[in-house]
Amino acid sequence: MQQPPRATGIGSLPGIDPGAAHRLVFDELPDLPFLPELPARGVGADMTGRGTALLVDLYAEVQPSGWRLADRPGRDARRAASFLRQDLDFLEENAQEFTKTLKVQAVGPWTLAATLELRHGDRMLSDLGAVRELAESLTEGLKQHLAEVKKRAPGVEAVLLQLDEPALPGVLRGTVPTASGFGKLRAVEEPIARETLAKLIEALKDAGADIAVHCCAPDVPVDLLRKAGAQYLSFDALASGIDSESPRDEQLGEAIEAGVGLMLGVVPATDPPRAPGVNQLLDKVLSLSRLGFSAQQLAEATTITPTCGLAGATPPWARQALVLAHRTADALADKAS
Repeated sequence: MQQPPRATGIGSLPGIDPGAAHRLVFDELPDLPFLPELPARGVGADMTGRGTALLVDLYAEVQPSGWRLADRPGRDARRAASFLRQDLDFLEENAQEFTKTLKVQAVGPWTLAATLELRHGDRMLSDLGAVRELAESLTEGLKQHLAEVKKRAPGVEAVLLQLDEPALPGVLRGTVPTASGFGKLRAVEEPIARETLAKLIEALKDAGADIAVHCCAPDVPVDLLRKAGAQYLSFDALASGIDSESPRDEQLGEAIEAGVGLMLGVVPATDPPRAPGVNQLLDKVLSLSRLGFSAQQLAEATTITPTCGLAGATPPWARQALVLAHRTADALADKAS
């Protein structure tokens, strides 16, 4: 994706005030603000609960073990839907004059399947037929969500939809625990995982969105995500050891050559003992020059982000993290000029 380097956040922020959260992202991330998520609001504002609010003809409720499919929408479902509507209301208020790209986030199908339970109590991931039904429901819900976002922010140039898939590496390795916690669910074969994602991504591209996939696990399946059609790969660059040679180098190089944008998480997502400087963060990004790319090529391919969501940060650090991401993106642009 050819563009000047930009900065954005992964999605979550600390606190429970959506108005303050929206003002923060539009103030500090003028080139690529995002629709903030506030998990501290409680049930329904968490990643899985928010994902269930996007499903079509599938409903869920909270049980002691977590979110579980239900026959009809109940209090938990209404709460999740209410949070989402509230966030869209604040988006509408803040984005009326905004004309650049807006980023929104949603849990991806494999992570949702790994955290959402079937009616009888096991995780949806244990039944690939159920996963297909879930992916189809999520696809339709996301298409409706994208249409609503564009209605609320009519001046946006583009919408970048980020699918959050932190559980995907565990799905592929077979390390996702059963609902009881006493066993592990069988690994999903890579072609099946890729096909499910590819079908969803293609449908959402047809709906007019650019697609990023975020995974904050160290072993990001770069090749799978590229082949599934992701236009941006978002990952924790520090956990992935971006500043040293890695078996993933070849896959990253192929992704950049194919025009896939990298959303590099180089800013700590929780309060560090000592805040990194912009030059220190820039060096992390420029370490990818070992793959044979110039600073200009890296700048064209790169968006700077925190390593993961900022829900676990203090409010002062959350703001500083976004400021650092923006300043690092500016420094990368200067280096490439």
